[in-house]
Amino acid sequence: MNQNEITEAGSVSQAEMPFAIIQGEPMSEFPSDLYIPPDALEVFLEAFEGPLDLLLYLIKRQNLDILDIPIAEITAQYMKYIDLMENLQMELAGEYLVMAAMLAEIKSRMLLPKPVQDEEEEDPRAELIRRLLEYERYKQASDNLNALPRYERDVFGTIAEFSQRRVMHEPPQVSLENLLQVFAEVLNRAELFSHHHIAREPLSMRERMSRILEMVNAEDFIQFGTLFTVEEGRAGVIVSLLAILELLRNSLIEMVQNEINGPIYVKAAA
Repeated sequence: MNQNEITEAGSVSQAEMPFAIIQGEPMSEFPSDLYIPPDALEVFLEAFEGPLDLLLYLIKRQNLDILDIPIAEITAQYMKYIDLMENLQMELAGEYLVMAAMLAEIKSRMLLPKPVQDEEEEDPRAELIRRLLEYERYKQASDNLNALPRYERDVFGTIAEFSQRRVMHEPPQVSLENLLQVFAEVLNRAELFSHHHIAREPLSMRERMSRILEMVNAEDFIQFGTLFTVEEGRAGVIVSLLAILELLRNSLIEMVQNEINGPIYVKAAA
């Protein structure tokens, strides 16, 4: 039987299941010894972004003067690192090999006897030193930027909601100064329609109050300036203003202003 075994009492018990399957073979018992190959786990403590980064690391590790590099010693250490990368079967970029060739060329040029010349010959290490100094400046700038606080790495945003919080916005009260300012603007517009009449038409404030009450309602607001008829001239505008003030005094209309120096709105009192 593969799955079940029948005991002498006639009961059925489940067969022991393997805890693992390795290379197709079931394992039902733990091994007595556990062998781990030496190359199964590798830890790399240093990671370099290129050959200049490696050279800069070798120079700083030994506190060497970057302006006076001992090229023979640095070349030997650099080649040891190249051999280590090959032994660990790491992907060796071509730029590392180019730098190795450049170091070998500089080393050979420094070993050659210097010809006697009037002009001083340029140091073979000059170009390499220039590139190292430039790379060091960019690397330091990159480290400085990386040290700055970064959103969602060092600083995390949060949102706090107050469901019970109620904000009451009370509209500002209409001041007499704002009311007179709007009235002055209406007077200026009325001056454009001023004309001369020999006979003056009588204006009734009661009649103007009734007309204003017909124009407003308790549901909607209308602008304060629409209550005036500038074609009537200065006299008509003044009568309309007196009628509005009388309606406000009797609490027949309401006047509001949503913001300072903003438009003034009027509606009928509820």
